[in-house]
Formats: sequence, C-alpha cells, structure tokens
Amino acid sequence: AALTVRFLTRRFIGEYGDMEFIYSHNLTVDGREILFHIWDVPNSQQSEEGSSEEKRIQWADCFVLVYSICDRASFNILPLKIQFIKAAKEGQSQEKVPIVIVGNKRDLHHRRVVSSEEGRLLALSLDCGFYEVSAAE
Repeated sequence: AALTVRFLTRRFIGEYGDMEFIYSHNLTVDGREILFHIWDVPNSQQSEEGSSEEKRIQWADCFVLVYSICDRASFNILPLKIQFIKAAKEGQSQEKVPIVIVGNKRDLHHRRVVSSEEGRLLALSLDCGFYEVSAAE
C-alpha cells in the first residue's frame, strides 16, 4: 500500500490498514495518456487461494509483486505466487504475462535479510523484471 500511494500521490504514509483498494490514475507516458487501474491487495489477503485470487489474476494485465527486504517470508512466497499467476494467465494464451518483483524498504539496509542479489537472481530465474526501492524515500 505504501508503494502504491507513493506512486499515486508522491507522498509517503507509513501505516496502513489491512484492506484492499482499487485505485485509478491517469499518467502521460511518451506523450500518450494512460489510465492505470491498480488493485492493491495487502499481503495477508494475497495468501488466499481460490476464487478471490483467481478473480484478481484474471482482472489484471500485469503484476507487481512487492516484498520487504526486511522480511524473508514475504520474499519466500514469491515463487509460488508467480507460478500461480503464470499458470492462470499464460495457460489461456501464448503471451508472456508481465511480472515485476519489487524489493521495498531499501532505506532500512541495517535490517536487511534479503540481499539485492537474491532478488535479482529470483527475478532472472522466473523471467520477471526486478527493482529495489524505498517507498519512504
């Protein structure tokens, strides 16, 4: 949620509830107006398997999966999430589904438990993009 709000408003808010939201946002990219719809799902609700998660996956055109560099469990769940997404999306067509892995909280390097290299290697092995960021900065 912090990363989504930072993208949409350029402000950082540190504390969020455990609710999912759908945001809409206009952005000009290469002179073209693009309308984004972002379905922001908290980590606790992402663990649902079944119809709710399947509905989210079918709704989306691309995926940004965010983990905390300070939380190994949030990183370790990514391979399963990505396999689930690819099975649901790529099973329907021959097109590759765009997925980006984002390590957040880069500013908290003193609490880091997942290295940048681990993130890059995971993304490479799963054919995903990779970034490390700080929503706070």
